Amino acid sequence: MSASRPTLTLVTHPRPSGTSLSLAKGMAAGLAGGLVAMAARSYLKKSYAPRTHGPITLELPAGATADGSLVVQRKSQESRALQWGLGAAAGAAYGAVAEYYPSATSKDGATFGLALGAFTQDGPLTMLGLRPPGESTLEKTKEMTFFVLFGVITEAVRRIVRRML
Repeated sequence: MSASRPTLTLVTHPRPSGTSLSLAKGMAAGLAGGLVAMAARSYLKKSYAPRTHGPITLELPAGATADGSLVVQRKSQESRALQWGLGAAAGAAYGAVAEYYPSATSKDGATFGLALGAFTQDGPLTMLGLRPPGESTLEKTKEMTFFVLFGVITEAVRRIVRRML
């Protein structure tokens, strides 16, 4: 009795003539896309600032000085730098994956943005204290919209930069 083994068929997508696969070029194009998308995301977040209901109160950690503005400003700068770093790294990883698996670019990058948003919403960033827990539905929806735009912009810039390389 012979058992039939499943076979794996590799489906390749034809690439335009004159282009070659290069991990470094894909990562560079994705990195550029991620940085441009982070700049656009930062601009949009400033334009559509979160709405708060009631007064904002800040609690200082135990042992903090009376002037807590320095502590809040420092944490905000560290958070911003980490978000830019994550955006750049995500763009570079996306560029590398898109180089060898073109189907990853489906829906012009919107799928990438949704996946990235699903990974970061109430995930590692909340655990690190970089995102407030329990955001309203409006704020979560706004964030997911920003992530979809991040993905679309990353893909658009990645395609342009990749053609130039």
